[in-house]
Amino acid sequence: MFYQVYPRSFADSDGDGVGDLGGLREKLGYLELLGIDALWICPVMRSPMADGGYDVSDPRDIDPLFGGLAALDEVVAEAHDRGMRVTMDLVPNHTSERHPWFAAALASGPGSAQRARYHFRDGRGPGGVEPPNNWRSVFGGPAWTRVVEADGVPGQWYLHIFAPEQPDLNWENPEVAADFERTMRFWLDRGIDGFRIDVAHGMAKPEGLPDMANSDTGMLVHDDDDPRFNNPGVHEIHRRLRKVMDDYPRAVAIGEVWVDDDTRFGEYVRPDELHLAFNFRLAETPFHPDRIRDAVDHSLGAVAAVGASPTWTLSNHDIEREVTRYGGGALGQARARAMALLELALPGAVFVYNGAELGLPNVDDLPENALRDPVWERSGHTQRGRDGCRVPLPWEGNRPPFSFTAGAPWLPMPAEWAQLTVETQLERLDSMLSLYRMAIELRSTRPEFGGTGFQWFGSPPGCLAFRRDGGLLCVLNATDSPILLPAGEVLLSSVPIAARKLPANSTAWLV
Repeated sequence: MFYQVYPRSFADSDGDGVGDLGGLREKLGYLELLGIDALWICPVMRSPMADGGYDVSDPRDIDPLFGGLAALDEVVAEAHDRGMRVTMDLVPNHTSERHPWFAAALASGPGSAQRARYHFRDGRGPGGVEPPNNWRSVFGGPAWTRVVEADGVPGQWYLHIFAPEQPDLNWENPEVAADFERTMRFWLDRGIDGFRIDVAHGMAKPEGLPDMANSDTGMLVHDDDDPRFNNPGVHEIHRRLRKVMDDYPRAVAIGEVWVDDDTRFGEYVRPDELHLAFNFRLAETPFHPDRIRDAVDHSLGAVAAVGASPTWTLSNHDIEREVTRYGGGALGQARARAMALLELALPGAVFVYNGAELGLPNVDDLPENALRDPVWERSGHTQRGRDGCRVPLPWEGNRPPFSFTAGAPWLPMPAEWAQLTVETQLERLDSMLSLYRMAIELRSTRPEFGGTGFQWFGSPPGCLAFRRDGGLLCVLNATDSPILLPAGEVLLSSVPIAARKLPANSTAWLV
């Protein structure tokens, strides 16, 4: 059971309004109470923060904003004392524009060894005024920016699949792989238990950087034929990185892999590549039984052929929160509770995004002057970006900032979250937090959750049911009316059950 910590939104220990590693350390007792086995900490390395830390200027240091190296060491030590492992984000596809390598590339000029670490190209058209190809940035606009050379004239272009502040690395350059391996060993030697590899399907670029057939792509819009991603050469990169991981037998590498085709997805978790790969099918699936069943089948099938473990998540820092996706309000809460139980009943590794256990909705009415996501600026203020799912967590009290910080939070927090604070939910057995706590404990202690096998079980139209090898039966009612449960003892349900009737938009576990 992994818990994703978005550090700037988790807990602030120094009152500057931004969550930090000191705040995370203070809340490790809460995560232990929740039943978490491992943490995934989003980027905390040195960064100008053009993209929330995914623009890294020094991958072997911790940004002072989050407390520095000593603060991470303290988190790792205390988490280990509490029986939790710690994984952290690593960003191999690109650096910050303020990384020393990129500064050297700008200063050295065309054809230099320094520029060969990135993708610099001459432009097309008279005087090179057009970008080298038609690739688009995930955040909007072209994926190329033209530089001004040392003599003051417009010169080459550099590739950035994300923001201009995030130039893409050239993984065909041996210096790039060697430096990344050094970074991995640096953190593993400090006690980090593994990594979530950002854009793990993106490091290898196609020969010649050809134009895209479909240039209308954006954030979270993915296409298996997109030449920017999922090129065959990426697998040799992961094999090389796996050799480093194998020197640390307890460590784990988890890839962010946006690939739809089951066979191609499974290639990333072959025995000599990544240990796990994020599968986002459930997070992209509406609350509909046929679509949910299809997502589960594809997720299991994608890894079965290579003997890897499936992964499940309903949300993360890039995706609209599930309560909002499922309809918002009471309906969204009910469906999010139902899907939490369905997810936790499945075999494999589960990732819970901070705040999902509180039933937090997206905050889609943030003031425009508060928006920080680069998507907002890059889209010409037409797309609000991902800030709505990154609003800080409410801990206690009856008004913002709910003890997240002693200052002003980096994103505004809704006053109506007073009913969703950790303090309030710990006092209520019917809260989302209490449901997660009970479900996680049962999942980790009951033999009915054992084994990796999984079989669909007959169910009425509009419903789903499956049985685990250990004997657990999970029943989801996605209809608008109650259904009669099959025989068995009710172990846990997302809502109260009377007369063996499972209400609409709910899930039950039976043994």
